[in-house]
Amino acid sequence: MAKTIFITGTSTGLGKLTAIHFANKGWNVAATMRSPEKEKELTKFSNVKLFKLDVTQAETATTAVNDAITTFGNVDVVVNNAGIGMYGALELTNDADIEKQFAVNVKGVINVIRAVLPHFRAKRAGQIINISSLMGVSTALPLGSLYNMSKFALEGLTEGLTFELKPLNIGLHLVEPGGFGSSFGENVTFSKSETIKDYDLITGKVSAVLTAATSAEPNSNAQPIVDEIYKLATGKSTAFRTVVGKDAKMVVLLRKMLPIKTFLNLLGKKFLS
Repeated sequence: MAKTIFITGTSTGLGKLTAIHFANKGWNVAATMRSPEKEKELTKFSNVKLFKLDVTQAETATTAVNDAITTFGNVDVVVNNAGIGMYGALELTNDADIEKQFAVNVKGVINVIRAVLPHFRAKRAGQIINISSLMGVSTALPLGSLYNMSKFALEGLTEGLTFELKPLNIGLHLVEPGGFGSSFGENVTFSKSETIKDYDLITGKVSAVLTAATSAEPNSNAQPIVDEIYKLATGKSTAFRTVVGKDAKMVVLLRKMLPIKTFLNLLGKKFLS
């Protein structure tokens, strides 16, 4: 019997690439997105079914999970991939964007996990793979404090859940990619101001870095991330944390080796001089 994977945020980028990869490997794929009626590519796969899900709405998470179980008879793995990035000086960021950053990247994951836990508890099995970021492990890009906040929170959530879910044979994993070419740029909001100019220098430099990182050919470097997700889903890897990408591994190494002030000063030189 084919196994089933439930993936959030499959309309673009990493989520869609992951859905296609698992479909090609013979898995049943519950591909979720806010507007499944717009999706064309994933509908070509007989073992992929689309489900409407806005991760910020708990009731849609419950409905999507239950519909996936009804459709496939089972869910074995959940990949919490849906995410957004709020960048810019904190002073320039409005309350709605602050709330949205947390609502999608943290509360959204909570909504999906809570929806699937009754199913996983009942069968005493299941894997939850949370897509975090290098910026959930360490600051890597200035003006990303809100994104850092959300991914740091996701890391803490995942660590904390191990105590209550491990006895139920429910596995937890974090995947922490560095930069990669994807449509993540479509989900980035950058706070700016026409009147406050004090942040213009660093904003210009960070904006250029983000533009370069997200303007690469879509998914050009995302396959290694998908490969790690597949290893975790199939049990070929049992790692709790998986850092993906040379850039991410280098930053993590420097963060571990250097005093925090030295690390931040080193990072800041690239953007503040």
